[in-house]
Amino acid sequence: MKPGLAAALILTIALVLIALPLGWLVGIVIAQAPDALRRLQSSAVVAAISQLTVAGVDVGEELAKTTGTIASWLSTKLFSFLGSATSAILNLVIAFFGLYYMLRSEATSWSTIRSYIPFSESTADALRDRFYNVTQATLLGTVLIAVIQGTLVGTGFYIVDLPNPFFWGTATAFASILPVLGTALVWGPAVLVLLVQNRYGAAVIMLVIGAGIASNIDNLIRPLVYRRVSNIHPMITLVGAFAGVKYFGLLGVLLGPLAIAYLFELLRFYREEYGSGVDASA
Repeated sequence: MKPGLAAALILTIALVLIALPLGWLVGIVIAQAPDALRRLQSSAVVAAISQLTVAGVDVGEELAKTTGTIASWLSTKLFSFLGSATSAILNLVIAFFGLYYMLRSEATSWSTIRSYIPFSESTADALRDRFYNVTQATLLGTVLIAVIQGTLVGTGFYIVDLPNPFFWGTATAFASILPVLGTALVWGPAVLVLLVQNRYGAAVIMLVIGAGIASNIDNLIRPLVYRRVSNIHPMITLVGAFAGVKYFGLLGVLLGPLAIAYLFELLRFYREEYGSGVDASA
């Protein structure tokens, strides 16, 4: 197949498998988010909290105000998200154009880049392969865990008859990339809501699905994927996620672990390429 035709075919497949499902998913979330916020503000749980009194202090009123403030903040962030959709679409278009031209120049791009790497040809090729494996493991592990955890928590919402299970399952998938708290940002409040509603059996079911299964999927699958695909230690991903968020924002959850993993790979290949010579001269 000619390079131009092959690149166009792959680009079409990428659009069908990535852009269209992503657009559909964002559309569903945007459609369900306002309803979820309205349900939160008018729910019996908020009404019960508003009547809570501790030692004669009207704690419930302050908590209710806080809940309303949080809901208003979420609404504002939702409109901000809609406002940034144009920028996201533009970035996606640029990314697909870049993909097309990268595929067209596949035969010459690596040979051009390799000439700037201060390693021998064989070492540079090995470094490229390691970067590929590290990137693949990071993205595969993150996406796989997000899908599984989102599905589990969304299913839990459906089982215990909480509203908007698809929306909250999607929210769980996005929250799963956050270090430490992750999915607990979704299933934790759900358990509290069920307790306030005196649905103790449902609260136990939600707690088992969230804390017992969904949260531990991360500890099971991520090390397995990283070790099988690229032999990355899980500690690198944890430290990298925290450091990445500090310097790159939310995108740093992915960029941080990759940056640290790339650094270790560069140091390892540098030692293999120049270490023996340095020792001999010493």
